[in-house]
Amino acid sequence: MLNQDLQGHPISGDGQLGDAGRRTLGASDTGCLEIGLVNNMPDAALRPTERQFSRLLAAAAGRHTVRLHFYSLDSIRRGDEARAYLRTTYGDLAELRSAGLDALIVTGCEPCAPHLSDEPYWQDLAGIVDWAEDNTTTTLWSCLAAHAAVLHMDGVERHRLADKRFGVLDCDVVSDSPLVAGIRSPFRVSHSRWNELRADELTAAGYRILTRSTAGDVDMFARERKSLFLFFQGHPEYTAYSLMGEYRRDVGRYLRGEMARYPATPLGYFDSKTEQRLAAFGEKAAGARDPALLEEFPGSGMLRPRSVRRLTTSGVAVIRNWLSSIATRKGEGAWAS
Repeated sequence: MLNQDLQGHPISGDGQLGDAGRRTLGASDTGCLEIGLVNNMPDAALRPTERQFSRLLAAAAGRHTVRLHFYSLDSIRRGDEARAYLRTTYGDLAELRSAGLDALIVTGCEPCAPHLSDEPYWQDLAGIVDWAEDNTTTTLWSCLAAHAAVLHMDGVERHRLADKRFGVLDCDVVSDSPLVAGIRSPFRVSHSRWNELRADELTAAGYRILTRSTAGDVDMFARERKSLFLFFQGHPEYTAYSLMGEYRRDVGRYLRGEMARYPATPLGYFDSKTEQRLAAFGEKAAGARDPALLEEFPGSGMLRPRSVRRLTTSGVAVIRNWLSSIATRKGEGAWAS
C-alpha cells in the first residue's frame, strides 16, 4: 500500500493537485494508477511543470483514478528557495525506489555540459533508466530525458542542430501502435530543443517511431522490453503560452549578454501581425542591447498563439492511451520487480 503523505497527490477534476479530501477523477474499475513524476526542470519551471502534467493527466484520465507523486534528483543544481520547496513536497531517489509505483514520467532539464554523460546528474538519471526497466509497467521520457535514456540503454547519440528547433510542428502518425490510436494527422506539438535523435539510428537500435513532423523530425517513439518506454522529443504537456514564456526568457538572456544571437521567433506559433511586432522589438533590441528593454517586450495579454486548442488535443489522446496501457498491464500482472 502506497504511503498517503505529501508525496501522494490525487488529481482533481480541474487538473489541480488535490489533498486527501479532494475528489479524484472517476471511479476506477482497475484500481488507482500510481504515477511518479521525476521533475528535473529548472527552478523557475518546477511548479509550471507540475501543473502541466497534472492537467494533462486529469484531462486524459477518464474512468481511471490517477495519483501523482513528485520526486527530484539531488544532483540537479538548485537555488536555496527551490531546494526548500523540494524538501517539503518531493521525495528523493530512495523514496522513489520504495514507492511501489505503476509508472513513471521523467522530464528533461537544461543541459550544462557538451555531452550528456558529463552532466552532474548523469549517474542518477542512468540509474533511473535501469530501475524503471525492472520496476514499472511503463515509463514516459520527455525531451532531454529521452535523449539520455536511449544513450544509456543503446548508445544512440543525439545530434546538435544548427538552429534551435523551437515552435509548433505539424506532425503525422506513422504507426499503428495503440499508443497513438485516435490521433488525427496532422496534429500540432510544441518543440523546444537544440538537439535531435534521428529516425534511422533509432529504428536500427530497435525503437519504433510513432509520430514524426511533416519535415521529418522524430516526435514520439517507443521501445518495449521488460517495461514499455514511451519517448517524447516534443512537449505535448505544454500549454498554449509555454513557448511564449521560453521565448521571453531567451530574449532576456540575450539582452543580458548571456546569448550571442537574438532568439528566433517560435515557428508556427504566432499570427503574422504578432510576428511583425516581435520583429520590430528584435530590431530595437539588436540596436541597443539593454536588459531594461525587456520591460517593453510585447505583453502576453496582447499575443495570441495560433491554433491554441489544437496544441493540447494530441497530448490528451496519447496520455489517455498510455494510462489505458498502464491499467491493462497492471491488471494482467504484466511486470514484476
